[in-house]
Amino acid sequence: MAFKPLGKRVLIERVEEEKKTHSGIIIPDNATEKPSIGIVKEIGKEVEKDGEIKKNDKVLFGKYKGNEVKIDGKDFVVLDSEDILGILK
Repeated sequence: MAFKPLGKRVLIERVEEEKKTHSGIIIPDNATEKPSIGIVKEIGKEVEKDGEIKKNDKVLFGKYKGNEVKIDGKDFVVLDSEDILGILK
């Protein structure tokens, strides 16, 4: 199934954090926060016109922003482009 966000919205796939510390201790899922870093998978037309955010950009976004959706069994976040704090290089 294809998904195209409308307007100034962006579809982001979260990047999972490391589940193990440097010393080798495994962190359980319930002890970790959801990451606020992700990869842009689709962008709305208004975001496309702006040209600042592009597909496959790695971005940092607000922790409690957006709506979580499941598409083809994968978890994504749909949020307004204004909720993206910056692009990671």
